[in-house]
Amino acid sequence: MLRDSQAFSGFSVPDTEAARTFYTEALGLEVTEQNGILTLHLGGSHRAIAYPKADHQPAGFTVLNFPVPDVEAAVDELTARGVRFEHYEGTPIETDAKGVFRKGGPLIAWFTDPAGNVMSVIQD
Repeated sequence: MLRDSQAFSGFSVPDTEAARTFYTEALGLEVTEQNGILTLHLGGSHRAIAYPKADHQPAGFTVLNFPVPDVEAAVDELTARGVRFEHYEGTPIETDAKGVFRKGGPLIAWFTDPAGNVMSVIQD
């Protein structure tokens, strides 16, 4: 029944205007809005939605991963656009000075949107 459904993910934000600005200006995404809900247009015709929630609490996990061919280049470009990468010093996912995890698995760097939702760029 759902095998061919074009499923999508969603997460909440307390301020859709701040979210729209971040997603369009910092991340360079196309964002549309309908009935107060933002649609983030992602590669390959994929999408995610960001919906307003006054009592928003950011998730304690990554809500959106962006596969990229070169994490180093993505981190540099996003940093230049004002994105701040997370640093997990002294943890099993300890990151370097740039915020890149290099200790097993694909290279990955985490950042948050203005609502505190965790996202990543991950080496594809």
